[in-house]
Amino acid sequence: MKIAIIGMGGIGGYFGGKLARAYVPSGAHQVYFVARGEHLAKIKEWAGN
Repeated sequence: MKIAIIGMGGIGGYFGGKLARAYVPSGAHQVYFVARGEHLAKIKEWAGN
């Protein structure tokens, strides 16, 4: 199953992180995050990109 989290604000980041932590290690599911604007810039800055 593929899950897309639209919006990486407080709520999207929290629940998306919970989903990713629970489902991605099994390999059966993929979780994608969509961000734009300042959130995307901060994520890239934090990730070193």
